[in-house]
Amino acid sequence: MSTELASRKPLTKWMKFVLRFVAVFNVCAGLFMLIGYHETYKIIGMEKPAIQFPIQLVGILVGLFGVGYYLVARNPLENRNVLVLGFWSKFLGSCLGTLYVVQGKLPPQFVAVYFFADVIYLPPFYLIMRRLSAVAREREKASPA
Repeated sequence: MSTELASRKPLTKWMKFVLRFVAVFNVCAGLFMLIGYHETYKIIGMEKPAIQFPIQLVGILVGLFGVGYYLVARNPLENRNVLVLGFWSKFLGSCLGTLYVVQGKLPPQFVAVYFFADVIYLPPFYLIMRRLSAVAREREKASPA
């Protein structure tokens, strides 16, 4: 089994599809948050603040994560730690969003925003991270020291 796993491609077709899809989604969402911040506030049901910097900064970070997911799809083993950061970002961001909704600081419809932007990617990201870690470990064992 170990040599079989080490000789496999690091990602299956569905894994590459998920990573490419989320890469495009994040870049588009990031650009929308950066350029269309007026609409972003309307969509999440919040009053637009006097300073747009926070939502634009988040947009930049979301877009950069999109670039990172593309890099993982392209060179999975070398860039697998970007996926780990993305997983934790999506997980912790979802927890924070839930807290704010429960506290009444964000409207309930905001749950849909972070569900479709973050929560749905947690299971596939976890599976991809497990596979990449296993392949990396097996390749390290199989390579001459």
